[in-house]
Amino acid sequence: MANLVSMEKISLKNNPTIKEDLIQDFIFKTPSVLGLGNLTPKQREKIQPAGGRLDILLADDDNDIRYEVEIQLGATDPSHIIRTLEYWDTEKKRYPQFDHCAVIVAEEITGRFMNVISLFNGAIPLIALQMSAYKMGDDILLTFTKVIDRVNLGTDEDEQYEITDRNYWDTNKSTPKVMKLVDEIFASVKEYIGDYELKYNKNYVGIAKDGVAKNFIYFKPKKNFINFLFKTNKDTEKDEILSKTALEYSYRPYWKELRVRLNSFEDYKKNKELIDKLVKIAMEEYNS
Repeated sequence: MANLVSMEKISLKNNPTIKEDLIQDFIFKTPSVLGLGNLTPKQREKIQPAGGRLDILLADDDNDIRYEVEIQLGATDPSHIIRTLEYWDTEKKRYPQFDHCAVIVAEEITGRFMNVISLFNGAIPLIALQMSAYKMGDDILLTFTKVIDRVNLGTDEDEQYEITDRNYWDTNKSTPKVMKLVDEIFASVKEYIGDYELKYNKNYVGIAKDGVAKNFIYFKPKKNFINFLFKTNKDTEKDEILSKTALEYSYRPYWKELRVRLNSFEDYKKNKELIDKLVKIAMEEYNS
């Protein structure tokens, strides 16, 4: 039988042996501790053109997202907020092909910080994580709690995305071979969704009916595979079914979005019954 124990919470700011550089290194090497998904470490102490260094740059390569992470020992302060947003804005302007999100990691997320962030009213994608430290013998346990999640204004149907064409995807974002995979899968699922057509946007391939985008399913083709995305609620049944396949998948609760990776048409054929069921569910939930 497990025993209940208590741990001694400590302050990192006042700890003589734990410096910010050590915490940076820990997060950079194990970004999963932040709880933001399957992230790839890109760079530490990234020098900025206008001066200063971005603590950590992380990437969600599957979804083309970059996270600009700043760490603060102790409580958040105005200069920390400004610095984080400046670095986010700089990276966003330098690399507009990615979706960017600012991340503040601090031991204490103050009420003043919450008030300032509320003024942005979702206009700036920002995540705030409260970092807590506990002494465990000679070791220190770090935990990260999401206090503020990013807010996305509008939906695919509300926003005006930059429309492209098939040639853009064949020659820039993906390859003709992978785009043929999109065609084959879409041709198969059209049996269930009816008079929808592919709509080529800058960052994804959606679907539309009578010229109106209705992306209950959409595709993010890469160079060697595609991500097939379904707008659907998370539930245990889907997890159990997917876990019994060899498919790589993930769920983003904030967007209510299930992502399934397909490397070939064989991947689809082997799991056709499941994927077709996900298409039907996404369409039903969207229409309801």
